[in-house]
Parts: sequence; C-alpha cells; structure tokens
Amino acid sequence: MKIALMDSGIGLLAAAAMVRRLRPDAELVLSSDPDGMPWGPRTPADLTGRALDVARAAAAHRPDALIVACNTASVHSLPALRAELEPGIPVIGTVPAIKPAAAAGGRVAIWATPATTGSPYQRGLIGEFAAGARVTEVPCPGLADAVETADDEAVTAAVAAAAALTPADVTDVVLGCTHYELVETAIRAALAERTRGAELVFHGSAEPVAVQALRRIGARPEPGLPATGGLTVLRSGRLGTLPAAALGYAEGRLLAGRDAVVG
Repeated sequence: MKIALMDSGIGLLAAAAMVRRLRPDAELVLSSDPDGMPWGPRTPADLTGRALDVARAAAAHRPDALIVACNTASVHSLPALRAELEPGIPVIGTVPAIKPAAAAGGRVAIWATPATTGSPYQRGLIGEFAAGARVTEVPCPGLADAVETADDEAVTAAVAAAAALTPADVTDVVLGCTHYELVETAIRAALAERTRGAELVFHGSAEPVAVQALRRIGARPEPGLPATGGLTVLRSGRLGTLPAAALGYAEGRLLAGRDAVVG
C-alpha cells in the first residue's frame, strides 16, 4: 500500500502521521513545494499550476491514493487534480470540519488563514452545515508561516492574537488550516486561559482524510501491524529529505524515525 500526500509545505505532516498510525505498513510519499510556497497569496490559476506539478511528482511514484493535505489547494485545485489523476489515483481533498463542530450545538470558532476567513468557500460551508449555529470566523495572520518555520516565538504571538478574537464562551474549535494541527497544544493552552479552563472540543482534518483515503482504496485502519512502511520525500519534484523544521513537531519525529536523514 502506498499513499501520497501533498501540500505547499509541512502542513501535510499531521495527515501523514495519522496515516502512519493507522497503517504502519503503508509506504508514504510526501510531496511539497518549497520553491513555490506559500500558496495562499497566489491566484487560483497560479496555485492550481503549482499544485498540479506537485501532484504529478507524487503520481510518478504510483501511489494508490493522493491526499491533498491543504485547505487552500482543496478549494481551488481539487477539480483539476481529479480531472488529471482519477480514476487511476483517487484524490482526497481536505475540508474544514465545520459540519461535526456545528452538530454539537455549541458555539463554534473557525480558525483559518486570513485568505480563507470570510471567503465565499468558507461562508458556503457555514451556510450549508452550520445554518443557525453560533459561528465566529477567526483569522490567524502569520500562524501558518510561523508553523512552517517552527518559530516558537512567532507561533506563540500568532496564537495569542487569534485567541483574543475567539469568544470566551466557545465550545468547539475548527482548525481550518492543516498547519494549525501541528500546534494544537499551544492553541489549547491559549484558549484554556481565554475560556477559564472550559473543556473545548477541537476538530481537525487529519484523521478524517486518512480514514477516507484508506476507504477509497478498500483498506481499513490496522494500527497493530508491523511498522514496515517507508518514506519518500519530494521537494518541488526533487527527491529530498524532511526539512529540519519538521522535527520541531511530534508528527515529524514520528515520520522521521530514528534513522531518517533530515535536511
């Protein structure tokens, strides 16, 4: 079994680590775009061109499925990616977990990039899945960039700014950018102070997309299998190693293993 994941940077680590936990035997192909990141400020057409290049690099390794582990690329590029790769390679997009968050009936905060916050795409998801719910969109300027470089000081500042915009009575938090799942602990700590220790439910995308990828190829989670799966890293189409920043996160260390080469 071989599963590929793509993103502009290390936001794919959360979903990749989840696949590794669910299927320790799976071969993983991580395809990112350090030459072209960040993707967020690009026009949809430009972003789609970059995404197609990254996807083609992954497809050359003949994966059984491809996870688009990026909310922005899923919004703008998923139709083009599916048109090119399916049905040979199932393509699984990433959608913010607004539906399950709203279903709980509490007050929902959606943490997302400034470009996604207030976008027609996100507003459409809110209208479709959270009509009538109390939803607050929280822009998080600089957070994805800080996560990408594993800059703890910048992460702390960006998280604190977003926490200050989050209602104190929030009950459910949607992590609407794959990068944010890598710093969930820091976000939890900041919001615990904001909400005076209230128990919050966090909704990410890593587990749902990992499970969906397995389902699309007729497999199921078997976390007890031997850890025999390998790792291939592609950086703007070139064979490479995990970036050093990846080791700043538990997910990156899990994927690297003890003998991995890190650049």
